[in-house]
This record gives sequence, structure tokens and C-alpha cells, in this order.
Amino acid sequence: MFLCLRYIEMDRINSKLYLQNCYIMAENERLRKKAEVLNQENQQLLNELKHRLSQAGPSNNNDNGIPDLNLTNCSSSKNASSKSKKK
Repeated sequence: MFLCLRYIEMDRINSKLYLQNCYIMAENERLRKKAEVLNQENQQLLNELKHRLSQAGPSNNNDNGIPDLNLTNCSSSKNASSKSKKK
């Protein structure tokens, strides 16, 4: 009888751990997808920054030597910022 009760208790604990594991795996997948989207947005913004810096020549620098990044009005930054606001 003791072994039977112990088996039932272990089975209950095992089921509980299985459900927790399923929840953790689902949460991990959700976070992985979110990280992938954020990485893509980051890459788009980095490419836009590189593009703007390449357009900023010596004549476009302000007095402190920092190039003006507002040279062009790119739609990719607007798309990236609107996507991040929707989340």
C-alpha cells in the first residue's frame, strides 16, 4: 500500500513538472520569435545608420564633428519605430 501511494504521488509530481516544462518551452519559443523580430529591426536600423553616415560627408558635419543623421527621410526607420510601438 505504501508503494502504491508513493507511485501515485510521484506520478502527480511528474505530471505537474511535465506541464511546467510545456509552459516553459512555449514561453521560450515566444521569446525566441520576439528576439528574432527585434534583431531584424536592429539590423534595419544599423543599415540605415550606416547609409546615413556614408552620405554625411565632411561638408555635412556640424561644428562638433558629428555628422547630421537627419539628412534623409527613410521610411525604414518609420516602419521599425511603428512596429516597436505596436508591441
